[in-house]
Amino acid sequence: MLASCGAAASVENPGEGPITVAASDSYEAGPFSVTDHGTFDQPWAADIEPTTGNIFITEKEGAIKFYQPADGKMGFVGGVPEVDFGGQGGLGDIAFAPDYAESGMIYLSWVEAGGSDTRGAVVGRGQLSCEDQGHCEIRNMDVIWHQAPKTTGRGHYSHRIAFSPDGQHMFVASGDRQKMQPAQDASNTLGSIVRLNLDGSAAAGNPVSENSEIWSYGHRNILGIDFDAQGRLWDVEHGPAGGDEFNLVNAGANYGWPVVSDGNHYNGDKIPNNATRPDLAQSAITWTPVIAPGDMTFLRGDTFADWKGDALIAGLSSNALVHVKLDGDTAREIARYDLDSRIRVVLEAADGAIWVLEDGEGGKLMRLTPKG
Repeated sequence: MLASCGAAASVENPGEGPITVAASDSYEAGPFSVTDHGTFDQPWAADIEPTTGNIFITEKEGAIKFYQPADGKMGFVGGVPEVDFGGQGGLGDIAFAPDYAESGMIYLSWVEAGGSDTRGAVVGRGQLSCEDQGHCEIRNMDVIWHQAPKTTGRGHYSHRIAFSPDGQHMFVASGDRQKMQPAQDASNTLGSIVRLNLDGSAAAGNPVSENSEIWSYGHRNILGIDFDAQGRLWDVEHGPAGGDEFNLVNAGANYGWPVVSDGNHYNGDKIPNNATRPDLAQSAITWTPVIAPGDMTFLRGDTFADWKGDALIAGLSSNALVHVKLDGDTAREIARYDLDSRIRVVLEAADGAIWVLEDGEGGKLMRLTPKG
């Protein structure tokens, strides 16, 4: 459990830059040739701007920075919303709109305070304007989705964002907020994945009911979602004491939390295993001991040619990238690449290089290419 202290925080753009970041000499780690490209304070998410290849990185306390691989410079983003920082919460995901080249729209998730010591995740969208090499500004940021209800506590927000391959829908992971039972109640959005229109409204054709946002439910704490080459949605989520899960996310499916899990409660109390309820959705992989996932991505490029279509999962307690291969509706771990640090973010650039971010204060941004 992370510390639950903290208060609302908003980090202003310092008005400086761009700052030149000296890349490290190349070194080897597992199958990778690695270079380091600067450090960040509690980085949580990253996305690559489609038109420039610049990497935009969120820091939990409320800042966004961008690294420019072409020239090794770092810039800063203004107009970031105020966030409720503390525990597992603060500034979350960042995602460029499917039509970003035309619209300039950018999506963020973050934790918003409510009344009576409650809080919850939200998603907002605004327009990104980059007037020079060192500074961008988010304008007209509007909140378009609220995790409901807001609750006490500072854990399990999830708030990952993914767009459907056709660019028509947004999927948002909504954690159980450590309240457990609401994950089985489809009248709220805790412990679910929601499917929305790009304006944040409930998408037509969602499986629970006509006006429902919910696509799937019975989830615990989802920290990675992505679509495979066939257009199917997968997630990776934290179990309790054991039982981290990799799931093929099907419409209307109930993934069982907290009724079943391949882990146990932290106090040692047993939970019936997933296999005891074949009527509920079964995980493609479970891990005990846990990998503590931070993020995930499916590889689409040819740089790691033998890995095309496979998933890489950022591992926190596992200090590694976890390599997963799909086999129809099932999956298996085929390798684990030790990076000797907690890995929070993994993403693939247009040139096929893999970028990862370490977790915590001074988390390094690293570029991974094939060794040799």
